[in-house]
Amino acid sequence: MNESYALITGSSSGIGLEIAYYLAEKGFNLILTARRDGLLKNISKDISSKYKVKVDFISSDLSKKEAPNEIFEYCNSKNYFVEILINNAGYGIVAPLHESSMEDEEKCIRVLSISVIALTKLFIPIMMEKGGGKIMIVSSIAAFAPPSAIQSLYGPTKTFVNRFSEAVNLNYNKNGISSTAICPGYTVTNFHTASGVQDEMDRVPKFLKKSAKRIAIEGVNAMLKGKAICVPTKTWKIIAFLISSVPQSVFKILSSFIAPGRFNK
Repeated sequence: MNESYALITGSSSGIGLEIAYYLAEKGFNLILTARRDGLLKNISKDISSKYKVKVDFISSDLSKKEAPNEIFEYCNSKNYFVEILINNAGYGIVAPLHESSMEDEEKCIRVLSISVIALTKLFIPIMMEKGGGKIMIVSSIAAFAPPSAIQSLYGPTKTFVNRFSEAVNLNYNKNGISSTAICPGYTVTNFHTASGVQDEMDRVPKFLKKSAKRIAIEGVNAMLKGKAICVPTKTWKIIAFLISSVPQSVFKILSSFIAPGRFNK
């Protein structure tokens, strides 16, 4: 029987990296994928040495159409059974909608949603054949929030992948497959700098910023339990409740404290 693995996209930093270390600590073999080959190689060696699990990697850019198939074929060629699929890769656009190129918008959609669909479609048949599997989609609290004044596509795309995750559960729970949408709030990673919103992140109150490790641990535990959705930390559970409960006019007042600069420019 093929050995089982957890495949993690965007695993060279941030939440994806912490997920990799936590899964390895729990004894799972790993397949890491991100764009930076050298970094993946070093991370793989470190994880394998610390936790005595098998770790392989493939460098891949999920903004490219062919990337999901390349990842799938690589796993097939090595006879890896991907029992756990972590769709974590992120993408942010610095420029406002009217200034960004259509190419960048398409890359954003490809990384945040199309690659999620593609990888899920590719690996689900094998999970069905093997009797089950776990899928995680790293979404965001932005999926529940009103439209943002920055990164126009980000929130709507996260709303979409949440609904996609629900559809996977509806159709494949009977096959022993569960999908968990993880919806963190502000998380301390290099994503904000890379996507041009570090200024807004710096203005967020400290108690609202959570560590990537904490998000990874809560997210993985929710996924292993088969939960449909997980909003990590009590702080952000309360905020998610407020977003869904209070009128938008009231939320706009709250947002100047919770998310300065995100809902007004």
